[in-house]
Amino acid sequence: MQSKSLYFAGLDIGGSTIKAVLVDAQAAQVGSLVEVRSLVKDGYEATFGQLEQALEQLAAGACIQRGAIAGVGLDVPAPSSDGVIWGRANLGDDWVGVNIRESLSARLGVPVFMTNDGNAAAVGEYALRTAYNSSLMLVAPGTGLAGGLVLPGGRCYDGVNGLALEAGHVSVPFREDDGSLPLCSCGLTGCAEAWVSLVALRRRLGLELAKPQWAAHPLNQTAASIEEKAFRLRDFAQQGDELAVSVFRQQGFIFGYLIADLVRVFDPGLVVIGGGLAETSFRDLYMSWIEEGFAERAWPVYRFSPIEPDKATTRFEWAIGGDAAAAIGMAFAARELFQ
Repeated sequence: MQSKSLYFAGLDIGGSTIKAVLVDAQAAQVGSLVEVRSLVKDGYEATFGQLEQALEQLAAGACIQRGAIAGVGLDVPAPSSDGVIWGRANLGDDWVGVNIRESLSARLGVPVFMTNDGNAAAVGEYALRTAYNSSLMLVAPGTGLAGGLVLPGGRCYDGVNGLALEAGHVSVPFREDDGSLPLCSCGLTGCAEAWVSLVALRRRLGLELAKPQWAAHPLNQTAASIEEKAFRLRDFAQQGDELAVSVFRQQGFIFGYLIADLVRVFDPGLVVIGGGLAETSFRDLYMSWIEEGFAERAWPVYRFSPIEPDKATTRFEWAIGGDAAAAIGMAFAARELFQ
């Protein structure tokens, strides 16, 4: 067994900030979450400098030398395979085609594990559930709709090309009022992300506000952008506003319908719902809409055990890691792989 003096860092690269967490050899977090400015648009070399700054702050906060950090877990907001970024996403141009994992490992002098941000958050949710050791699937609506699958023991399944659990791009059989399929950001139509995401919420709200029945709604009495109106929709839902509730109810139902198909493929047992809705006061109501959609689509065996009828075979929980989940997941992964 390795010395207890070894530590492992998790680094979560975002578009505006890099979040960092340190754990010891027993997987206990040491110190607090560190955040530094992200320079992803300025290129990977500039970002490497920020990652080193984050590691220095982690070491200082734990009163250790940076050399005591024996391994690093890194997540990136882009598709990658075996450490190589092959899609620009929200990164600068020079990231594409570079083996980021090897380059960062050489610069830091320690081994590096790398995956995407959705996978990292899923591992983080697993790591935070210390009494849980089965599989876990995370689905998290945000600007898009991310997902991640963690296998028993804590290993993430990210696929040969790093594209496993692209949950947002599974097709769902729902149509707009005029019978058309909504266009997804990926260029296809009818994807779940076109219904369950912040972008989808903006589109849906715009369509609803154009209807005569909502002409007197407060959101129609302002010149604010649709982005600002969608941002305010949560507040309206928390107050029981009919328009807001109807929009979120539809989204939650379709979300549950999607999850039923994912569960039929992966049978994870535990489904964790991430994203900002986990922090709203109407989250229990939103979860009930998810469960309604799930019940509509899921086979009975994925709801309750045929042997123990009162035992749920698929459980739903809200994410508990917040903004730190991905960094925690990467620290956990580094500790599992490199100690």
